[in-house]
Amino acid sequence: MTSPSTEARNTSYRLFLTAAALMVIIASLRAAADLLVPFLLATFIAVITTPVLRWLQRRGLPMWLAMLLVVVAMVGSFTLVGALVGSSITDFTRSLPQYKARLGGEMQSAFALLNSYGIETPTALLREHVNPGAAMEMVGKVFNGLGNVLTNAFLIVLTVIFILAETHSFPNKLKSAFTDADHHLVQFQLFSHTLQKYMVIKTSISLLTGLCATILTWAIGIDYPLLWGLLAFLFNYIPNIGSIIAAVPAVLLAFVQLGGLPALGTAIGYVVINVVMGNMIEPRYMGKGLGLSTLVVFLSLVFWGWVFGPVGMLLSVPLTMFVKIALSSSDNTRWLAVLMDSEGAHSSNAPAPDETQEET
Repeated sequence: MTSPSTEARNTSYRLFLTAAALMVIIASLRAAADLLVPFLLATFIAVITTPVLRWLQRRGLPMWLAMLLVVVAMVGSFTLVGALVGSSITDFTRSLPQYKARLGGEMQSAFALLNSYGIETPTALLREHVNPGAAMEMVGKVFNGLGNVLTNAFLIVLTVIFILAETHSFPNKLKSAFTDADHHLVQFQLFSHTLQKYMVIKTSISLLTGLCATILTWAIGIDYPLLWGLLAFLFNYIPNIGSIIAAVPAVLLAFVQLGGLPALGTAIGYVVINVVMGNMIEPRYMGKGLGLSTLVVFLSLVFWGWVFGPVGMLLSVPLTMFVKIALSSSDNTRWLAVLMDSEGAHSSNAPAPDETQEET
């Protein structure tokens, strides 16, 4: 019989080995980010386009023709977006030092105005720790990171094609590979259905959010309205705080370029857009949501952004959903899935069998 002290040591060893293995995995993911990021992006593009492929097949189109139409539409969309915002990204990056200098000047003027009214401000301390230009730098880093990823556009498109070609036969392969294939198939169908629903709805709402942001900034007269629309579209994938982050550089640029009142109008416009999209339209179609707590969403944003860069931030929620579903599939790790859940009680969100089979 094993003594309590021996069992405690064994538990400590297992925890230590698990932590060490986890650190090795994280370090490996970060080291292989240049290789993994295009693959992850291709995977989630394939997730978004799979329902379209299935819809075309249900309309009687053969597999090769449906896939050809999906790929042509995908490449055409990327080309159109690149043509529309490519020059704006280049011009904005070139003008970034000028915008930062003007923001610094406006901050000095604000400090001087406060001092003139007898409000003492620790100017040196604020100048050291408050840097509004960091928001502009963040925008530049995000678009530079996306630009670096899109240099592998051919690899991404090719990977999407292969993933779409495998979706039809994957369930049969899974049944042949595992003895308890039904359990694994249910888990795969759960993840596929949940992720497809989230990505399709989120992409549609993000497109509408980006369009509204473009119209707002164009109407106010801010430079690069298409750029701010694209930023709103991308950051809307980050729940809770993404839309706020996307609004900050546009408001700062409005302040530098047009003054205080237009900046205030821009901020109010973004608040209205985010309230309507995030609190009215999205909950109506998203249902009960992702089942992830707000803290987990924020920590996943920081973690995946650190591991994979800007693309990791945009894909942080789908990646965390995948981790949560994987953890919930095992009795030994289900407690971690419960801790990640927004309601504190892990409940299966699996769709009905008929629905799951149709989606897969």
